[in-house]
Amino acid sequence: MAASNIVRLTTKNSALFLCDMQEKFRKTISYYPQILAVSARMLKASQILDVPVVVTEQYPKGLGPTVSELDVSKCPVFPKMKFSMLIPEVEEHMKQFPNVNSIMLCGIEGHVCVQSTVLDLKERGYDVNVIVDAVSSRSMVDRMFALQRMKEAGAHLTTSESAILSMCGGSDHPNFREVQKIIWDAAPDSGLLGHTVGGETPV
Repeated sequence: MAASNIVRLTTKNSALFLCDMQEKFRKTISYYPQILAVSARMLKASQILDVPVVVTEQYPKGLGPTVSELDVSKCPVFPKMKFSMLIPEVEEHMKQFPNVNSIMLCGIEGHVCVQSTVLDLKERGYDVNVIVDAVSSRSMVDRMFALQRMKEAGAHLTTSESAILSMCGGSDHPNFREVQKIIWDAAPDSGLLGHTVGGETPV
């Protein structure tokens, strides 16, 4: 029997959510430079492929703006106090994109705001793709158990390169060569390998 719950990432059905990638977290988040580099790849690819991007900032007055490595000047940026990205303003904004049923999610912290966003998205019927090499926390324990929790909740754990190429669908995509330049070099190591939960890597 063919699987009926498969939702493929395409340029027409996907959106990228960037969660709280702000200045004050720079010195505390595990592998933050690598997480930012991978998120920048996701952002550039999404912009080339004309995929909607949503950015949130947790209490920006105290935690600062989105980091300079991520050029979000052309993206809608929503301040928030709730942990989840799905504040009313974001939900209202997403009504502009009725075809979007799959969300790619990058950001911090994995066990708090990212996880809360995943649970809210799943409750609302979205297919969720957590970009594991673009999600982190202060503690690697929190990070790894969050990935496990999100997987158990029905989110797909995937990598930036897999998501980017999935959106292209093939080398015949008109923007493939431009996107290919983004992933020509392998994504930086963000410390996922070698960290296990219950004897098995959750990813």
